[in-house]
Amino acid sequence: MSFLPRDFIETREGLIFAVVDGFIEEGKVLCFLRYDPSGKLTTQAANSLLTANFPQYLHHSIRLDTDLHAVPVDCIARHHQPRARARELLAKSPADAIETKLLSLLKMLMELGLPVDVFGVTGSLLIGRQTMHSDVDVVIYGRDYFFRAIAKVNELKAEGVLDDLNESAWRDAYARRGCELSFKEYLWHERRKGNMGLIDGTKFDLALIVEELIENIQRDWQKLGPMVIKARVLDDAQSFEQPARYLINHADIGEVLSFTQTYTGQARIGETIEAAGQVELSSDGRKRLVVGSSREALGQYIRVI
Repeated sequence: MSFLPRDFIETREGLIFAVVDGFIEEGKVLCFLRYDPSGKLTTQAANSLLTANFPQYLHHSIRLDTDLHAVPVDCIARHHQPRARARELLAKSPADAIETKLLSLLKMLMELGLPVDVFGVTGSLLIGRQTMHSDVDVVIYGRDYFFRAIAKVNELKAEGVLDDLNESAWRDAYARRGCELSFKEYLWHERRKGNMGLIDGTKFDLALIVEELIENIQRDWQKLGPMVIKARVLDDAQSFEQPARYLINHADIGEVLSFTQTYTGQARIGETIEAAGQVELSSDGRKRLVVGSSREALGQYIRVI
């Protein structure tokens, strides 16, 4: 069985984790706890709950040299898959206003030529826990389809069928991110990505999932310490992936990786960035800068300068 970022996995105790890495380590799926039977959890609440009651789901990844959550494959009671959930919702009448808006958005994109099997839905809609205040989180499988979807969304914005985020929605998105950039910097970077919008007043976003796993599982990484660097982006082909990758022309660091959604699609080829993160050394002698080595990425960022 394969697992991809933005899949959810559920344990027999009713704990629901978001998958963060597609590789199985020591028979475990790397993930982060998002929900318990009572509802959605903050990062601090998730860590506290596992520490107190379910320490078996705490994990130190030697490959990534980081602490996160992990669930043994044989402890998974249910695998929530975004693509299967999208097909399920498309096959029935919507149960509420949020499902109605999701289906409207998907059908718009399908009418513009995107096939049904490239869509998925994640977040609260994936597990049927959405409320009237939920966002619509859409997953697009495949690079070409993802960028086609962004182009279509921006055409629909230009036609007035969809809306760009208003001031209130942007500030709400910024507050949820809790990123190290100022609101003005955050807004400049986010607006040009084109992967967010409003449908009938509800925020939606498009996220890319690439199904091929290209990271070498045999390569382990060791943290060397924090660093701030400036460098020019040489390759942005994987900038919207999970994790986002930017190849750079730095004398010592070969690439910048972001495990934090805020910094996906953040910079383009030819641009100069300033990045703050953790330097990591691989078992084959390469170095990279990782932004988001912890979930909150405190003090870590990528900005175009």
